[in-house]
Amino acid sequence: MRAGSQASSKGPVEYFTGSVRVSPLFPAKPSTPVSGAYVSFEPGARSAWHTHPAGQHLIVTAGTGWTQEWDGSVTEIREGDVVWCPPGVKHWHGASPDTAMTHIALTGTLDGKNVEWLEKVSDEQYRK
Repeated sequence: MRAGSQASSKGPVEYFTGSVRVSPLFPAKPSTPVSGAYVSFEPGARSAWHTHPAGQHLIVTAGTGWTQEWDGSVTEIREGDVVWCPPGVKHWHGASPDTAMTHIALTGTLDGKNVEWLEKVSDEQYRK
């Protein structure tokens, strides 16, 4: 696929807090049920809590971010880090408060579904 051949969009306010841009890279296929997207978070921006039925790899390409699993502590992630989000594990990810972060998301698809969105991450949860 050629760079820019798929339109990027703002992260939907139902699923993200702050300024987020999602640029699709490639869709899942029956023979390879994994999609790819380039996701950019401005400082303080983050996803809502969510799970993935087939898991997700995040490859941080720029900046500093945070991620957290439910009942876990916030973990800092930096350029070059690879994060594994296991199937069915409730988590979130986004930028740190003062630095933007961009990652490539490689998301598995199971029975046509790749994410289940849950409640938003509160400011209190984000600052843990």
